[in-house]
Amino acid sequence: MIEIALCLAIIGFALLSILIVLPGGMNTQRDTREETIIGQDASELIEAIRTGARGDDDLTNYVYAITNYVSYYNSLGKLENQKPYLCVYTYNSALLNGAPDTAMYLTNGLRIIGLLSTPEFTAGNSLYGGTPLTSLAKTYGQAYTSNHIVALVHSFSGLAAEKPPQNNELMQGDTFSYRLICINAPMAMDTNALWMSGNLPDNVLYSQQLANSLRELRLLFEWPQLPNGDVGKGRQNFRLTIAGQLVVTNYGNFYQNINSLYFYQSQSFTNAP
Repeated sequence: MIEIALCLAIIGFALLSILIVLPGGMNTQRDTREETIIGQDASELIEAIRTGARGDDDLTNYVYAITNYVSYYNSLGKLENQKPYLCVYTYNSALLNGAPDTAMYLTNGLRIIGLLSTPEFTAGNSLYGGTPLTSLAKTYGQAYTSNHIVALVHSFSGLAAEKPPQNNELMQGDTFSYRLICINAPMAMDTNALWMSGNLPDNVLYSQQLANSLRELRLLFEWPQLPNGDVGKGRQNFRLTIAGQLVVTNYGNFYQNINSLYFYQSQSFTNAP
């Protein structure tokens, strides 16, 4: 009896150790799987944005909401609207600061890539009658618009049972989703170009041309996106430089100062002013 009791104690101790380690192992496996999915999705999104893809309509199955938090600044760098203007785009609706716009539903890949490529700063300020369409390399001494792009995305990778044409609400609700913050920022340039005029030296001209033809794309992934709107603790950031011209297509009607799409042309470059 004593030997049996000792054996049971040893077995119980071993099982207890396994039960203690098991949750940690499962959490590690889950975290590794999620990081792998994020890495795969990031590669696809980076390639689509970098090449200015306009026909990737499969994105409509995964990118289910894009929000642009728009802020306006005057020529002195002072914030003019205390609360950002919200431009919210989904597959079934589009609200530009509360005003509906049927022309901007996320029903094709062109609109999704065009919105994700929106530059961080655009020229002009609609509060003063400007039309902020052109991307900026500098905001010194001029009114400008700041754009903060946030997308909600169902993962491209993962279980095949979760992918379209799956229409089961329970399966769709359990799909791994994440929040994507997309920043299309200008590259740093020679500060002498901010004030020098007349016959500019070659280094200033080069700095201006570099700023007009080279941008930094930053993609910050936050996951998982929860049904209540919160986001988990997962974070991963991807950064790359993109050489080429960023062109704009005015896709708007009455909201021409906001409702625009931007696309990279990686083989096209601009000359210094």
